Amino acid sequence: MNSHYPIRKLSPHTPSGAGAMNVQTNTVLMNAPFGGIDKMNEVYFVGIGGIGMSAIARFFHAGGVKVSGYDKTPTVLTKELEASGIPVHYEEKVESVPKKVDLVIYTPAIPAEHKELVFYQANGYKVVKRSDVLQIISESSFNICIAGTHGKTTITTMVAHLLRDSGFGCNAFLGGIAVNYGTNFWSSKKNVCVIEADEYDRSFLKLSPDVAIITAMDADHLDIYGTADAMEQAFIDFSKRIKPGGLLVRQFGLKRGKELKADQHIRYSLQNESADVYAANIKMINGGYEFDVLIKDNTLENVRLNMGGMHNVENAVAAIAVASSLGIENDKIKAAVENFRGVKRRFEYIIKNERLVFVDDYAHHPEELRALINGAKTLFKQKKCTVIFQPHLYSRTRDLAEGFAEVLDLADEVILLPIYPARELPVEGVNSEMILEQMNNEHKRVMTKEELMSWIKQDYAMTLNKEFGEVLIVAGAGDIDMLVEPIKNELKDI
Repeated sequence: MNSHYPIRKLSPHTPSGAGAMNVQTNTVLMNAPFGGIDKMNEVYFVGIGGIGMSAIARFFHAGGVKVSGYDKTPTVLTKELEASGIPVHYEEKVESVPKKVDLVIYTPAIPAEHKELVFYQANGYKVVKRSDVLQIISESSFNICIAGTHGKTTITTMVAHLLRDSGFGCNAFLGGIAVNYGTNFWSSKKNVCVIEADEYDRSFLKLSPDVAIITAMDADHLDIYGTADAMEQAFIDFSKRIKPGGLLVRQFGLKRGKELKADQHIRYSLQNESADVYAANIKMINGGYEFDVLIKDNTLENVRLNMGGMHNVENAVAAIAVASSLGIENDKIKAAVENFRGVKRRFEYIIKNERLVFVDDYAHHPEELRALINGAKTLFKQKKCTVIFQPHLYSRTRDLAEGFAEVLDLADEVILLPIYPARELPVEGVNSEMILEQMNNEHKRVMTKEELMSWIKQDYAMTLNKEFGEVLIVAGAGDIDMLVEPIKNELKDI
């Protein structure tokens, strides 16, 4: 084992932590520069439907503050917010916004010229980014912050679940919906925060971790960073924000990994025995895995993970390393891992029977797609694998089209939907055909959503391989998730 492994357990009681253990997380806003939560009556969100924004909205709502917001289109998430008592409107107009709000919170994904945002900024309201609020929330807590271009949502949710399920306790700000709890936020009396640290817009550089995880530093968000080197430097700068005595858990073999800074280091890996913590004796069982986790002077035997994708075994290794560093007992960690039901849209089984395995996933980067497709083909070797992919952002498609084409060629059949633009305006010459033209797979095409649903009903459902069955994967970070239920309804009875 490598000597990087820490010689002491971390605890929120140690100097690297901050604040008493029985402090309610909401109290950390008492002395915020924009006024304490106890003094707030109303908060408004511009872009409330984002996964990170909605977690902050739920935080304020749970604290008794009146919350409302705008988003571009209705989604499953906005409908859940509305059902919880948070009004959301979908038309960009100043007439619809509340005028007596104490604070306006916006996401950097919102265009600078957004009418509602401009109104609040021009009229003297207190307007801050989501990352500013998260910084204040976590200023006086013991923070476990998970960063990386892949895997951070799953690992964040795993860590938060391990702490909650084991009885250790934490407040959670997740970048996905934990299936166990049906939410991306929960509070606790324990002054410990588990936070998904978002690299977009350099938001994670406002956090101060006691424990940080870095999963990957692959090129992404080049519209923000410009170059891969600049993005890697941001992760190095993030590691420098780890508090004195704190712990960095990083993926083994990271490029520029030696430049990452922390007083204590753990390197994790799927199976590389040179790492400080890794998995061994991995067995595939009914779409999940059983394995051992080897840590210095500690082995967890027969850990059971009930979700697909070998990359999720590696994610579990990282989460287990954190839980172990906090002194949580092996039996409690193992029970929590076995109880973990996953994250919505992270290798999520929608249908799973002998004829059809239907998986929904958020993958929107070539390496995420590679892990997804390889995971499915490894678990279900004899089944034909069809991937329906919606590219996310014109800039990402332009920058990574070759990588998308190479990875999608791993599937047996590929259907591309038009690009989901999110915050971007169209870029001339950039479309899903850019990916299609670079693919070698003969079974490929671009379809509209309407054409796809017609194909699912009239072709795919009628020609399923009856002998070995098939795997159908829906992937992307846009609004493709709105098609999951309609597709399920067409295929559930076949």
